[in-house]
Amino acid sequence: MSDDLKSQLRLTLNQEFAQVARKDPGDASISTLTDILKRHDAVMTCQFDAFADYVREAENKGTKNYPLYEWTKKTIDDPAKKAKYTKSFALYIGGEEVYEKDKADALEAELKSLVGGPIVAEMFKYDTDPAHNPQPPRHGQR
Repeated sequence: MSDDLKSQLRLTLNQEFAQVARKDPGDASISTLTDILKRHDAVMTCQFDAFADYVREAENKGTKNYPLYEWTKKTIDDPAKKAKYTKSFALYIGGEEVYEKDKADALEAELKSLVGGPIVAEMFKYDTDPAHNPQPPRHGQR
């Protein structure tokens, strides 16, 4: 089973650079980060923006088929959580939200030098093993 596990990297950017990454990911001030991402066919997706897109889509199409709608809506409406998630970025490699461990390891190795610097505050690696990750509430639970 462990051979089937996929990984995902997430970055927490420092406030100033998080805003730049959300509004203009091609900005030269974050090129040390984006150059590494390009070498790995990776892009950043702001967690808050992804949550807001999910809520908009659910509201447009009907929330009954969106089991995480209520949790996600509460999250984006909470100022403290908004502050946290506007600085949090999931990294997609080759258009994939989760990817092989070797791809995650290679990208992680190159990004480590940026962690704790002016742009990147923290880096996290997650895997798809349910034992390692909290599971979303089942439909109807809160």
